[in-house]
Amino acid sequence: MAIEVGAKLEGKVTGITHFGAFVDLSGGVTGLVHISEIADNYVKDVKDHLKIDDIVKVKVINVDKDGKIGLSIKQAVDRPEGQQPPQREPRPSGGGGGERFNRGGGGGGGGQDRGGRPFNKPSSGRPSYGKPSFEDKMSRFLKDSEERISSLKKNTEGKRGGRGAKRV
Repeated sequence: MAIEVGAKLEGKVTGITHFGAFVDLSGGVTGLVHISEIADNYVKDVKDHLKIDDIVKVKVINVDKDGKIGLSIKQAVDRPEGQQPPQREPRPSGGGGGERFNRGGGGGGGGQDRGGRPFNKPSSGRPSYGKPSFEDKMSRFLKDSEERISSLKKNTEGKRGGRGAKRV
């Protein structure tokens, strides 16, 4: 039997690995259901969702030239037209999650900077008092940088000789 992309078939789980499950289709043909194609929600361990000898409905999502068959359990579920799969729960993160790069548009804008902290752009071209402008930040950075470089030079000038003490 020829396996075609898009076909929905039933198969038997024959093996489970940390990256997915092997499913025996018909006639000794075996395909792999990747861990990301097992369920609509996050799958930490395949064994929490499948067991060996389970009968599952799968959809063929790809067939490689070398005969490898990619399968999906979550795409095999029939949904009414227009119904979206359940939304994933946002994963907790230390700095603002997926909205990190949402800079907001237009003049008044809200949004978050890269650290997840909210920021508001001033509506006029002038910086608001209390917040340093880019030029202020840049000049402060250059000043600090020059001070650090000069102190490094002072501390390394006397240490550049070879072995032994300084010669007179």
